[in-house]
Amino acid sequence: MREEAIEKLRGIVRDCVSKHLYSSAIFFADKVAALTNDPADIYMQAQALFLGRHYRRAFHLLNASKIVFRDLRFRYLAAKCLEELKEWDQCLLMLGEAKVDEDGNVYVVKDNSVMYLDKDGEDREINISSAICFLRGKAYEALENRAQARQWYKAAIKADPLCYEALECLIENHMLTCEEEASLLSSLQFAPEDDWLSSFYSCLTKKYDKENVMEAKFGELEKESLKSSPSSPTLMDTLKNNTDLLACKAEYYHQCGEYQKCFELTSALLEKDPFHLKSTLVHLAAAMELGHSNELYLMACNLVKDYPQKALSWFAVGCYYYCIKKYDQSRCYFSKATNLDGTFAPAWIGFGNAYAAKEEGDQAMSAYRTAARLFPGCHLPTLYIGMEYMRTHSFKLAEQFFMQAKTVCPSDPLVCNELGVVAYHMKEYNKAVWWFEKTLALIPSPLSEMWEPTVVNLAHACRKLKRYQEAISNYEKALTLSTKSLSTYAGLAYTYHLQDNFSAAITYYHKALWLQPNDQFCTEMLNEALVDDSRSGIDSKIEFC
Repeated sequence: MREEAIEKLRGIVRDCVSKHLYSSAIFFADKVAALTNDPADIYMQAQALFLGRHYRRAFHLLNASKIVFRDLRFRYLAAKCLEELKEWDQCLLMLGEAKVDEDGNVYVVKDNSVMYLDKDGEDREINISSAICFLRGKAYEALENRAQARQWYKAAIKADPLCYEALECLIENHMLTCEEEASLLSSLQFAPEDDWLSSFYSCLTKKYDKENVMEAKFGELEKESLKSSPSSPTLMDTLKNNTDLLACKAEYYHQCGEYQKCFELTSALLEKDPFHLKSTLVHLAAAMELGHSNELYLMACNLVKDYPQKALSWFAVGCYYYCIKKYDQSRCYFSKATNLDGTFAPAWIGFGNAYAAKEEGDQAMSAYRTAARLFPGCHLPTLYIGMEYMRTHSFKLAEQFFMQAKTVCPSDPLVCNELGVVAYHMKEYNKAVWWFEKTLALIPSPLSEMWEPTVVNLAHACRKLKRYQEAISNYEKALTLSTKSLSTYAGLAYTYHLQDNFSAAITYYHKALWLQPNDQFCTEMLNEALVDDSRSGIDSKIEFC
């Protein structure tokens, strides 16, 4: 057969693949490979078999070829077949021997016979060694060797920053601490034209930086569009409205406690792209915080219908039951989500929270410890373990876990707040004031109602130190955030009482009792203030006489 006819058949195979006609592709690729016996055509046939889900046959074809251990593409595709067959040990053997250090630097056993045949290579293809490192990481993760998986994912993204899947696994599976994420991103070698990608990746990482840092990250991406002229639009012109970028911004709002703003943004995103699962997860979290049970119910129904095998769908059902305070049912669905995907961190934390809500501390701690082991880059499990210890008044143990959480994520204000609370309970009031002030320094301004308890806690600690004016100032600041807190009015009244300002104390005791008429402390202290006020009036008259 003439070369032109064979080339035409190759074109037919490529066209069948592009149109997802895999049986046709397999049929014609088989004929081309039989006619030429060319390694590139054998590879094309194996690829068609792989896309047609004939993994055993594809692996046999590649393994039977004498070139499989000399051409990296053959070796990689054979390993991909083994991945699909869940034969992880064989997959690692096929990829060959190699070592990686903690920083993701690879040391490969040298083999001078290895080559890389690719007749159809493109200028901007993903580095084959990066893809191999990523596949090694997936194999180790499947074998539950998460430490090795983390190192190979780091090696993959360092070998080629365009290998986004490796970064996604590191971030979504919480394999790195905040510091490790920043260090990894700074070590990546981006091409000059990929500066936008560096900025985009920085937006994907943990978002506990100060407000000005995060706004600068988002602004850096959004401002790029201003640099281009209308006649020559760049890639950045459309990125400022990109769903992935806006989902990152929604996640940032959630972590700042701006739940309403987060909910509005994710609602708009899901209207534009209803099946964007990252936005869906953030939307569920915001709806949970806002108590939107109807929204959670609708989302859960749609997700279970569209994605019955995804952990996210059953996590949504668990969120709905948690929101309406049916904790036993929520626990069942969080458990189902963890069974479907053991690496889905929100389900493990929800599972623990459902036990904690029923004050079943041992089961809650077990779930949190599992999450802490599986997700070393996530500080929330250790934070919740500390909260459980604090609930049982084991303050020293609680402090140890809060400090451990702070090591993983130094800039989360919630961790600093809990350290302040535990210091207050241990009567270390100066330390408590320091932690509460640090908490408020980490929170983006203006403060939201979510952080009103922190301001009240700071006021309580100042009152304990007899810094009454500071305490009053903080209580009044708390009242600007929320006027429905009994603790704020009671604390303010008691501080005025300690200063012998009885009329102000009586006013605020009355306001506190208006919120909760049966409060014993305020009732007793109001009576004390009225007696003290009447005595002070008599004493002043005697002095006047």
